[in-house]
Amino acid sequence: MASLFGLVRRNWQIFNPPEALKSSAPLRFGMLGAADIGPEALIIPAKSHPEVVVQVVAARDPQRAKTYAQKYNIPDVVDTYEDVLSRPDIDCIYIPLPNGLHYEWALRALKAGKHVLLEKPSTSNTTEAEALFNSPLLKEPSAPVLLEAAHYLFHPAWPIFMSYVTPAAVASARAVLWAPKFKFAADDIRFRYELGGGALLDLGSYTASALARVFGALAEDCEECTTKSGTYDARCDQVYKARYRFPGGVYGEMEGDLKAPYDRFSPDIYVTHKPVVVSGAEAGVDVPDGQELVRTRKLKLTMFVQPAFYHSIQIDDELVLRKIGDASGHVKKWTDSKTRKAYSFREANIDQPGEAHWATYRYQLEQFVNKVRGREVRQWVDGADSINTIKMLDMAYTAAKLPLRPTSTYA
Repeated sequence: MASLFGLVRRNWQIFNPPEALKSSAPLRFGMLGAADIGPEALIIPAKSHPEVVVQVVAARDPQRAKTYAQKYNIPDVVDTYEDVLSRPDIDCIYIPLPNGLHYEWALRALKAGKHVLLEKPSTSNTTEAEALFNSPLLKEPSAPVLLEAAHYLFHPAWPIFMSYVTPAAVASARAVLWAPKFKFAADDIRFRYELGGGALLDLGSYTASALARVFGALAEDCEECTTKSGTYDARCDQVYKARYRFPGGVYGEMEGDLKAPYDRFSPDIYVTHKPVVVSGAEAGVDVPDGQELVRTRKLKLTMFVQPAFYHSIQIDDELVLRKIGDASGHVKKWTDSKTRKAYSFREANIDQPGEAHWATYRYQLEQFVNKVRGREVRQWVDGADSINTIKMLDMAYTAAKLPLRPTSTYA
């Protein structure tokens, strides 16, 4: 009963966090677009951060921007995105626009000297990603900060999960992510090719980035990708299933659906390691002379995209005690299993700020502010990571014989 109460309380506080007293000189954010993701990704997390104020919003529809600002207590509304960028009191820009507009407005914001929190996927294709993250604007001594909002990587669950992963020893991995069928209309921006639509760009940015981190490398090739198109535009995938070859001849798979049936809910990652010889001390057992201990580790991270709501990390170590070098037989065979969870870094025995009710986006905001302020940053997504994610998505589109998403003409 106590655990159920804790779950309900934590999830209520995620959306109703205690409001922090703001510092005398907070970072002021401007929002480009009155997006549905805005409250979850920035507005609510900002409430509990003493150094963040969401100051202004602009939208293509001025009335929508006014309604949005009133609903979420955003002080200022301006007419255009350029009006947001031109304001000297705005330090940071949050960009939750359709994918096809990410490159242009991120670059415009950087040119205006603003720090940028950019919704995933960072861009529509590799050409844009390389141009954006390799921009000379980011090489200057006082360059602004640019972060792709791969928020799940900032939650304590991810570093704990990765502490059980040995990338060089991974034999196979699979990442799956589903959106329920009722969530997005048939003509949603996710199904519009000219706006960078498609399940691979939307859901695949999560699954591809997770695979790259599990294997510790960019995939060498997407050997197979099957897709099912949405009804609005045949060029936009609603469902995808991709198989990648990684260095060393090992394989990772990812699967996603923007209109998944109700029996597909949890976004999960599965990892199987190659059999490796480990010490008795590492496994917590005595290994007699002349024998060796072989471990095959299997992992499952449940709810990897939104672990703040609920998650579990299942670790199953299949252990074989055998004579040294005798791969064909064994003296003893057993499985050691355990489950871990952590909603704060304290629970993970890591010395880092955080509360159990912090959402992934709140943990992300903490590190973004630290980066802007020149403080130590403990988790981050650098430009190379973002470029590699987009490269993997382009590989999948090519394997599926679908066109890459269009490149912006903005320079």
